[in-house]
Amino acid sequence: MEDVRNLAIRIRDLKMNYGVKQVLKGINLDVYKGQIIGYIGPNGAGKSTTVKIMLGLEEGHTGEVYILGQNTAHENIEYKRKIGYVPETAEIYDNLTAREYLTFIGELYGMKNEVADNKAEKLMKSFKIGEMYDSRMSSYSKGMKQKVLIISSLLHNPDILFLDEPLSGLDANSVMVVKEILAQLALQGKTIFYSSHIMDVVEKISNRIILLDDGEILADGSFDELKDQCKEGSLEEIFNQLTGFDEHQAIAKEVVSVIQEEL
Repeated sequence: MEDVRNLAIRIRDLKMNYGVKQVLKGINLDVYKGQIIGYIGPNGAGKSTTVKIMLGLEEGHTGEVYILGQNTAHENIEYKRKIGYVPETAEIYDNLTAREYLTFIGELYGMKNEVADNKAEKLMKSFKIGEMYDSRMSSYSKGMKQKVLIISSLLHNPDILFLDEPLSGLDANSVMVVKEILAQLALQGKTIFYSSHIMDVVEKISNRIILLDDGEILADGSFDELKDQCKEGSLEEIFNQLTGFDEHQAIAKEVVSVIQEEL
């Protein structure tokens, strides 16, 4: 008999329409504690919609979604205290200082102000931006703002992390740090649900890759399993084969020819 206690996420027959367009066409998915899921797919495949439904940010779907054993359709939102989220594009309150913003986020998750403040300051120092803790975030670079978003998702020690392009704007050293953080959290039983278009990163950090295309799961397995299935070398090549995209050379040639036209 299946041990559901080890399940972090369970999705059954998840469907979602935007008007006449069916964005999700019956997603079924079990994600276990300690897994790093690479959730990939072309633009418009339904990745962000899936994540927003799991976060309780999107309504109007059918099917069932369970997060840490709780049905997200019910009024009890206790599971939300146990999840962290880095969106692809976030409207950060950059008229606030990082101290003001992070303690506010911590309190939303039920943390005491002084506890949130103490942890946030330590994390800012770990990410090498401690000296900016009391500066308004309007003065931050894109990479610094991204670090604050990552800190805000980790501050309350969540059991599940939903990350949508979390490395955007980070320098190479910071990317290495974040990848190592995710690996160590997974070893502690945390679940990472990672959505990105950067295939080489997904390939390296994920122990399970799920490919969504046109609202349906096309592939689900480890990188080695997908590689054996498709007889391709890189995740990018596997992605192109499974989604049927083989026009990149022709498109590139067309673009270059237009660039080189005489003015």
